[in-house]
Amino acid sequence: SATHRGFVEIASDGSVNFTSLSDYRLKENETAISDGLTRVKALKPYRFNFKEYPDLTRDGFFAHEVADVVPIAVSGDKDAMKNGKPDYQGLDMTNMIPIIVAAIKEIDARVTALE
Repeated sequence: SATHRGFVEIASDGSVNFTSLSDYRLKENETAISDGLTRVKALKPYRFNFKEYPDLTRDGFFAHEVADVVPIAVSGDKDAMKNGKPDYQGLDMTNMIPIIVAAIKEIDARVTALE
């Protein structure tokens, strides 16, 4: 059987599943996202490599820039230090998916109107 710990499910076979609670019964005050395209246009995607892995090119974002657009996606503070060492920011891109979907729907509506 599985054990639930927050949003992480650890199955008896040792596999790990990350799940966000999304049941409608847990939510209230829902409103449609009406500024998805505006917010997506504010995001700045980059190609980069991590200093530790110079030969591995990645696509992504800088957490401190995403914080202005999708604050819930970012953990930590820009340039934070802890015990004299960098306390790095994290980015959970799954929190960006609803905004991206809203932007796609806005673009689709514009294209449909032009057809």
